[in-house]
Amino acid sequence: MPTTATAARSSSQRRRKTSSSRRDDEAPVIPILARKVREVEAKAQRGKLGPTNRVKFQVIAFLVREERARVKADTEITDAARAELLKRLDGVATILAKTAARDTSLIQLLEVDQATSPVARRMRRDWLLESGAELPPDELIITDSAPATAPVVPAALAEKQVIPPSIEARQMANPFLAPDLTPRPTGDAPRRRLDGWELMGPLYKAFETGAGGSAASMDLPPVPEFDRVSPRGLEVMPHQSRFLEAVRQGHRQFLLADEPGLGKTAESVLAASVADAYPLLVVVPNVVKMNWAREVQRWTPHRRATVISGSGADIDAFADVFIVNYEILDRHLSWLSSIGLKGIAVDEAHFIKNLSSQRSQNVLALASRVRQQTRDPLLLALTGTPLINDVEDFDAIWRFLGWTNGEKPGPELMEKLDATGLTPADKAFYPEAREAVISMGIVRRKKKDVAADLPDKLIADLPVELDDEYGRSIRHAERELGARLAAKYRRIIEARGDRGLAPGEIDEDIVRLVAHGELEESKAAGTGSENVFTMVRRIGQAKAQLAADYAVQLQRSVGKVVFFAKHIDVMDAAEAHFKASGLKAVSVRGDQTSTARQAAIDAFNTDPSVGIAVCSLTAAGVGLNMQAASNVVLAELSWTAAEQTQAIDRVHRIGQEEPVTAWRIIAAHTIDTKIAELIDSKEGLAQRALDGLAIEPGSSDSVQLSALMHLLRQALGA
Repeated sequence: MPTTATAARSSSQRRRKTSSSRRDDEAPVIPILARKVREVEAKAQRGKLGPTNRVKFQVIAFLVREERARVKADTEITDAARAELLKRLDGVATILAKTAARDTSLIQLLEVDQATSPVARRMRRDWLLESGAELPPDELIITDSAPATAPVVPAALAEKQVIPPSIEARQMANPFLAPDLTPRPTGDAPRRRLDGWELMGPLYKAFETGAGGSAASMDLPPVPEFDRVSPRGLEVMPHQSRFLEAVRQGHRQFLLADEPGLGKTAESVLAASVADAYPLLVVVPNVVKMNWAREVQRWTPHRRATVISGSGADIDAFADVFIVNYEILDRHLSWLSSIGLKGIAVDEAHFIKNLSSQRSQNVLALASRVRQQTRDPLLLALTGTPLINDVEDFDAIWRFLGWTNGEKPGPELMEKLDATGLTPADKAFYPEAREAVISMGIVRRKKKDVAADLPDKLIADLPVELDDEYGRSIRHAERELGARLAAKYRRIIEARGDRGLAPGEIDEDIVRLVAHGELEESKAAGTGSENVFTMVRRIGQAKAQLAADYAVQLQRSVGKVVFFAKHIDVMDAAEAHFKASGLKAVSVRGDQTSTARQAAIDAFNTDPSVGIAVCSLTAAGVGLNMQAASNVVLAELSWTAAEQTQAIDRVHRIGQEEPVTAWRIIAAHTIDTKIAELIDSKEGLAQRALDGLAIEPGSSDSVQLSALMHLLRQALGA
């Protein structure tokens, strides 16, 4: 039999449930808002507020205002009930305010008075229907508004535009673009079964969970009997040939996500030839502009490529392929949007993942214009590492390809999703949705599957002891940073009370909040104060001599070595050590001209006297071929698994004949060790989302945030 105390507790719980149910009956939308705002808050704490959650944030704010006005005007509820409901709405509003304080770009969403976009109106409608509300017919049927056509050149960039004299000559030679007479669909798009559903979140979820369990690669045609695309003396590999056959059969939009080193540049150059997608624009990191020009000449010698530098004074305006780097694209938007481009290839497409960046907006604006001018343009997004920290890194790439507009799928993808006969309420929807997106043009091949003769790749960690005075100062600085974080944590706990925490238990939400605040302060402070960024830089400086010495010993025993570092001073120290050791080295840095950089790469690959290439992780980690070496030294760790993978795969690529070993120099007993562990764990996202491997979902936090949380837990004794 229950004791009196147990019975009393049960009675109290029943009263609370009854009271809560009664309040929910009076305002049934409030529990829904409370649940949704917690979901948004959790995403904001991880710095992962994508488009879907931003709309959700906005709709919560709308409904809080609407519900507050309704509760105040309702004469049928008691004053006590009204006060309780308003208090609960204030709680939701408080969480909104705290979330906006973390991400200040959300503040402007609080200032809008009504749900204006179709996606926001649908979300509001669905939540109200879930609460049992009866809506008028005009709120039940929501149609999409016609998209506003944004100018390719925003007003802020108008004064920066240049028109090279040779481009004026081209425009005068042919002032009219050839008309595109391809029939276009007319009339309004038909209503579809899924029009009322919010679909972007479920599409991301389908990839995040690896739904379907298969590699994210569309069905490609078999290898054709004859190689009809290679120039004399060259031959494409079977996996490249299958991709080109898909282009020949009419497919035009691709996320080419093959692992680095499988020849994506050559595939893209040949794809433009097969599709006759000229003039073609190629947007690339500065470091690979010259390499792209060479590949065009190599694989399509009948076509002319021109590299755009500075104001473009030296370009060949009548070229077939225009190659420009991200940094100067904003100066050339005007004329590029007017010459009738038939295709765009974006190399290292993960560079545009930040939709708020100018380079992302420039690329998306040009792609939109090309789709308006050309019925079915060739659009290629090339990246071996499309996912960095979060599955919503797909967002900008999908927009570039025209598969989505950020708020909803495009017509073709919508048709595929509708054909499944399922909705996001069905568990079976997710693998089907993932396959639908993949069939739009995701091509992902792994080296072990298509280049079986490519030697193995190994990452070996070399712990080093920083046992001098400088090393001891770094460990002391780490302890001080941890103590500072712990002090902030304890102040928050004391201010709000422990709220039932067991002795020694740590509140992970507060840990994340403190670490996130520290990270934002560190980004704002730069190098002016001791923070996680300056600490990692100091560790790199402390490792520089040790890493360089190991590279010297390695070069003398195995031959050519590629030495990667993140900071210029570490590269300088290494180069000085190599010179003192009598080794000839070349340098690949971000501040070099394209000609000087390519000369350094050529010297490393072809000159036997050059033993070491000293490379910047950020400037030389993409697009370069350095397979003359089979050993890589990573003197400093990256902040992302993708950057590390890209660096190693400058060596581990088609043409490599030796097993590749990457030697990571790790400072023992410092945060360096944790960063290496976090980098390794991040590879799981791509393996799950792209390769279909059954790997448990890990944290979507950045390495920086996770490292700070680790320091804080250490300081708290966890």
